[in-house]
Amino acid sequence: MNFEEERKRLVYALKSEGIIKSRKVEEAFLAIPREHFVPEHMKLYAYADSPLPIGFGQTISAPHMVAIMTEELDVQPGDIVLEVGTGSGYQAAILAYITSKGGGHVYTIEKIGSLTKIAINNIAKAAPQLLDFITFATGDGSKGLEIFAPFDKIIVTAAAPTIPEPLLRQLKPGGRLVIPVGSRWEQILQIVDKTSSGGIRIRDSVPCVFVPLVGEYGWSNYVYDY
Repeated sequence: MNFEEERKRLVYALKSEGIIKSRKVEEAFLAIPREHFVPEHMKLYAYADSPLPIGFGQTISAPHMVAIMTEELDVQPGDIVLEVGTGSGYQAAILAYITSKGGGHVYTIEKIGSLTKIAINNIAKAAPQLLDFITFATGDGSKGLEIFAPFDKIIVTAAAPTIPEPLLRQLKPGGRLVIPVGSRWEQILQIVDKTSSGGIRIRDSVPCVFVPLVGEYGWSNYVYDY
C-alpha cells in the first residue's frame, strides 16, 4: 500500500467535507504518517476514517475527530499545550508539529504506562524531530499536570462526566480547553474558553464517543480490558 497517497487522499476528503479548515492542520496531517501509530496488523486501515483499537481497551480516534478537535483547539505556533490521554501518540504529534514551529511544547499525560512507552516509540519512528517538543508523563490526567501549568491550550481525548476543575484552573486566561463531556456511551465535544478575567465560557461542538477518562475527576470505577 502507498501510505503517502492514502494520506493525501484522506486529507483531500477531510478538506472537501469542511473538516480540515486551516493550512496548519492540513500540513500537520500530511506530515505525520498515521500508519506508525496503529498496531502492525491494523496498518492497512491506518487511513480509514474510523477509530482503531490500540490495545489496553483504548483506541486511536478517527482522523475526522482528530481534525475537528485540532481545529477547535486553534493551537498556534509557540503554544504550550497539555494533552490528557496520550494513547498511541498521534494527536500529540499533530499538535507538536504545529506548536513547535514557534518554539512551543506539548505535555501529554497517559494513565497506562505501557501506552506511554508505545507512544514514544511511535513518534520516534514517525517524526523523531518532534520528541524535543513533547514531554511525556504517566498518571491521572483528570488532575492535569500542575508542575508545568499554566497552559495556553488543553485537549482531552477521553470522555469526562463533567469538566475537571483542575484543568480549568491550569488553563491560562485567554486559553482554550477542548473536551468530550457526557455519559460513558455518548458525549458532546465542548469548547471551553477562559476569559482574560478568568471567567469561563462553554460552547457545544459535535456529538462524539470516546473511551472514559479514568481518574479522580473523571470516571472512578472503569475497568480496563487488558
